[in-house]
Amino acid sequence: MPAADLQTLVQECEQRGWLHRIRVPVDPALEITEIADRTTKAGGPALLFENVKGSSIPLLINTFGTRERMCLALGCSDFAQIADRVRDIIRPQIPATFIQKIRKLPELAQLGSLPPKTVRRGVCQEVVHTDDADLFTLPALHCWPDDGGRYITFGAIFSKDPETGERNVGMYRVQLFEPQLAAMHWHVHHDGARHFRKYKRLGQRMPLAIALGGPAVLPYAATCPLPPGIDECLFAGFLQQGPLELVRCVSQPDIEAPASAEIVIEGYIDPAEDLILEGPFGDHTGFYSLADNYPRFHVTAITHRSNPVFPATIVGKPPQEDYWLGKATERIFLPLLQMLIPDLIDYDLPMFGCFHNCAFVKIRKEYPFHARKVMHAVWGAGQMALTKIIVVVDEHVDVHNQDEVLFQLCSNVDPRRDIVTADGPLDILDHAAPVCGAGSKLGIDATKKIPGEGQVRAWPDELEMPAEIRELVTRRWADYGLP
Repeated sequence: MPAADLQTLVQECEQRGWLHRIRVPVDPALEITEIADRTTKAGGPALLFENVKGSSIPLLINTFGTRERMCLALGCSDFAQIADRVRDIIRPQIPATFIQKIRKLPELAQLGSLPPKTVRRGVCQEVVHTDDADLFTLPALHCWPDDGGRYITFGAIFSKDPETGERNVGMYRVQLFEPQLAAMHWHVHHDGARHFRKYKRLGQRMPLAIALGGPAVLPYAATCPLPPGIDECLFAGFLQQGPLELVRCVSQPDIEAPASAEIVIEGYIDPAEDLILEGPFGDHTGFYSLADNYPRFHVTAITHRSNPVFPATIVGKPPQEDYWLGKATERIFLPLLQMLIPDLIDYDLPMFGCFHNCAFVKIRKEYPFHARKVMHAVWGAGQMALTKIIVVVDEHVDVHNQDEVLFQLCSNVDPRRDIVTADGPLDILDHAAPVCGAGSKLGIDATKKIPGEGQVRAWPDELEMPAEIRELVTRRWADYGLP
């Protein structure tokens, strides 16, 4: 089962030798980033900095920086286990006999127990600061040299739709400006921004809570591309196979936060106020995202455990910790994407693509321009709409082997015939886009061409040794004296 809180996850990592404690003084400005960047790229352990300059609170980073630690946080041995559970929910088998119905009851009962529940008390409120709340008591990072300042980088932002009451949990960076003033950086496509626009139309203040820590599954749930209206807390309950416990905030009682969180920052945004210039910020693209105007977040309280741990992350040139959060989403959400696009057998978001820049897609080609149909379907599927480059290959190709995909691309593509461009929304952070958040996309049909797809010559077969010869050589390999 996933760890119930961050400190339990720390203990489990340490027991497995997956965590390293750093006790010497370290600077949250740049030094921690350089240490974490080297460690993550080397596939190293989670890091717990126990002596961060300027703060009495230890800082945890690179928590999810390997496949093993990501699986530990999700309570699985492989992402496919959770994908299978997702598949069972979206395509349930209806029981036909009385015995099958009886066997289905425990599963149905568990589904009914997954919605979050509000409790009266939580360890996240063991210590409460209101008038004396100070963001700069936290060991927030200054990540890269030209960043606009110090940032909270791993906070789960809790908001509610003012019209429906539906909750959203997103993960947005937060720049610190004053002890009780920050900037909330969310993109126009995000649900938090959608809630903000509703509060602005209504002329009401928007209450918010930033939760740091909590159940091990929460950071992942907060980054998931769930459809609007689907509560991330419900999805977290699904992941941990039990309800997420929430507690009402002390100064913003309309918002709940995880009862087991390490730290909760409560506050509000006044849509009537002028925006504040936020950034630049060294981003997951490997470039600085430019400074822009975002809402002012006013802090009304900071609550925390008696001895909290401050979770943080950095982003930058891959691989970083966020790669494994994205890889988990790629695998877990495959059944949902296949429900939207039944033609899709598998897909891969390669590391060099930084999530939105590139997708490799595998199909079983059945008719002319089948690959083009799938490209446009991907561009119409939720956050996959932001994908800038799509490469479609045939079913025998391993999309998780980039050399195989690139071999097909170089072998099977005539640029004039097999490349498609389209206009549409792009990642806000795509600095190459001609305008912010919009531009052109590229689709490459790297499948075998068939009649009806333009001028097509006789298509040769790929080289392949017969199975019996491969098996013979495998059996006799030791006889050859080869290593």
